[in-house]
Amino acid sequence: MDFGYFTLSDNRYPDNPRTPEQFVREIYRQALYAEEIGLNSAWVGEHHFNLLGVNPCPNILLSQLAGATRRIRLGPAVVLLPVHHPLHVAEEWATLDLLSGGRVDFAAGRGYDRLEYAPFGAPFQDSAEIFAEGLEILWRAWTEPGKWSHKGKYYAFDEIELRPRPQQQPLRPYVACFSRLSMELAARNDWNIIFAPFAAAMVYGSLAQGVAAFREECARRGRAPRRAMCSYFIHIADTKTEEDYGRAALLRYFKDALIAAFPSDARTVPPTLKYFLEIVDILKNMKAESLTSKSILTGSAQKIIDDLKSVEAAGIGEVILYFNYGLKPYAMVTEQMDRFAREIMPAFAAAGR
Repeated sequence: MDFGYFTLSDNRYPDNPRTPEQFVREIYRQALYAEEIGLNSAWVGEHHFNLLGVNPCPNILLSQLAGATRRIRLGPAVVLLPVHHPLHVAEEWATLDLLSGGRVDFAAGRGYDRLEYAPFGAPFQDSAEIFAEGLEILWRAWTEPGKWSHKGKYYAFDEIELRPRPQQQPLRPYVACFSRLSMELAARNDWNIIFAPFAAAMVYGSLAQGVAAFREECARRGRAPRRAMCSYFIHIADTKTEEDYGRAALLRYFKDALIAAFPSDARTVPPTLKYFLEIVDILKNMKAESLTSKSILTGSAQKIIDDLKSVEAAGIGEVILYFNYGLKPYAMVTEQMDRFAREIMPAFAAAGR
């Protein structure tokens, strides 16, 4: 199993002294450090308008990272596809894959925050349909051998050909999965999938059950499942005080940064995002003692190794680790990253590709 660095650049906290500009610079330095300590990948989220997160351009940050590194893989976590034209997205990431020597792991999702859609004129109510059509266009742009046309509900164009092509043939996307709808989309199109364990636990019962559902859906379509990944919050702790800090930081993230971004009004939430109403209700009532390995890896290094062995047994090929959530200071984040590389990662063989 492989491991990567992951962040959504969460910075929406009351009385936060850390500026968005400072945090974007910190994320870049942490991603550089991820290669130095031997992590496989760096995944940077896309968020707009200083809402949940403060990095709106993972393509730019990861392009800078590509030029400063030799080995680490580069992933957006995730591209908010419905607010972009899919042909433009296809061109950007094909170019980065080419120039980075085939190091892109591309992931897309449809998001959940209406406020990120409206300024771009993107219809939030139609997010699932726009996302599915956009991802189909993206895939065709990377794989069609010559000129091709598209006539859909949201996009239409004639006789285009995307150049340059990605170095990876194919550059197979990851679908961010909060719902069965997204899981079925990945299975139907022979794409990879990436889970958030706390969401998988709410939708499927557990991360393992989510992976099993993906495998069953692929088998129903007569094909082997593609690669499954997941993200995890992590805080290595040697004492109860340290563990309490990691849990408190996660509760701060849920209640100050995340809940406001999730759909919570039953009168306006799109039918395809109704499941967020239950997620919001659970998060609002979350207590520190109820934070388990369904949402966070915390405790001693051996405890985290044991939890990750269960994740590996579930069929996950890579775990991307959210070290810097909840206003953790920079020095603490890099110390945690270093400890993970020295004390936990050696217990796992690299997955390879």
